[in-house]
Amino acid sequence: MAKIDAFLKKAVEMAASDLHVSVGSPPVVRQFGQLKKFKFADLNAAQTKALLYEILSPEQIREFESTMDLDFAYSIPDLARFRGNAFVQRKGIDICFRVIKAHLPSFADLGIPEVMKKVSENHQGLVLITGGAGSGKSTTLAALVDYINTNRAHHVLTVEEPIEYVHPVKAGAVNQRQIGLHTKSYANSLKAALRENPDVVMVGELRDLETISLAISASETGHLVIGSMNTSSAHKTVDKIIDSYPSNQQNQIRAMLGESLKAVFTQRLLPSADGRRMVLAYELLLGSLQLGNLIKDGKTFQIPNLMQTGKNRGMRLMDDTLMDLLRAGKITPEIAIKNAANPKTFAQFAPKAAIEPEGAIPSATPASASGSPARPPAGAPTSPSKPASPAPGVIPGRATKPGVG
Repeated sequence: MAKIDAFLKKAVEMAASDLHVSVGSPPVVRQFGQLKKFKFADLNAAQTKALLYEILSPEQIREFESTMDLDFAYSIPDLARFRGNAFVQRKGIDICFRVIKAHLPSFADLGIPEVMKKVSENHQGLVLITGGAGSGKSTTLAALVDYINTNRAHHVLTVEEPIEYVHPVKAGAVNQRQIGLHTKSYANSLKAALRENPDVVMVGELRDLETISLAISASETGHLVIGSMNTSSAHKTVDKIIDSYPSNQQNQIRAMLGESLKAVFTQRLLPSADGRRMVLAYELLLGSLQLGNLIKDGKTFQIPNLMQTGKNRGMRLMDDTLMDLLRAGKITPEIAIKNAANPKTFAQFAPKAAIEPEGAIPSATPASASGSPARPPAGAPTSPSKPASPAPGVIPGRATKPGVG
């Protein structure tokens, strides 16, 4: 067993989303949006390097030493997989792990609306999952692929950096490729994909013009393309795609995007009212002739109005979802206000709460409407609450001085 496994196991036990291994600090987890330190001695540069190199292959070590950062996947059998990123900073080597649960989540597990099942049944077109970092986009992509793999005899080709959820053989076939290990880049893999007879192509991230162009082209040639982008709303996603092209090509891409776009699902993960889990908030834009015309005519600013009038089809604005979550008691008024496009809509539920600017995302659960104590900000020194035994953050059987390296 690698020495870092003890930290990773504890992170999974705490239902944490991330583990940070940093020089000059004990290991830190992000639990329900808040950072919490393990009760462990500060790690030094030699220790973090030893923890990393123990789990890397010789090829990965050479790449890391050449580029000074590395994306990789790591797994602990019967526990979980982890998406890792290692990088060099002023003090030495740091590592960040994202916890990937062992089982493939369902739509119900994640709170994804049923209409997304109909979206995944399209035989061609472009489906985009968007949101900020840490919003759960990769998990939603995995849920869509699993639904297709379970219900349709299709060939699904995924391109990821790195591979996160591993898809077993079900009704169809899923071939998973990892950037750097199985292909050089997203662009290279998409070029090759058109000759590999896929029905569905899942792209981990549409991050540059070439990848976006290839994805749109594939979606027009009889493939369903599912990808993710780092955007905060549905209409901003459309604008970002168009703005990524030179001005002399934008009219052409407006026409292509208007024809191929089937859905934009924008999501955020918010701390629950009880502070014990994360809750999915989303907005959904569905493709239609009317949407295509707005995109072609350069009237993307009218997309929110289209979403407002398309609720009977399943379209939702983020504020609609926030209101539903608030009325169900799943989030606090303060969280709703901080994530709302129109915060004043929610002021009636928390008259004393400050109205935050649009797009502000909280890092910790504030005081509830009932007056319970507020949680400290993310990153502030905290003492985890005292459960029965063992104390949170204590690695069973480990001394408070480091035994690693």
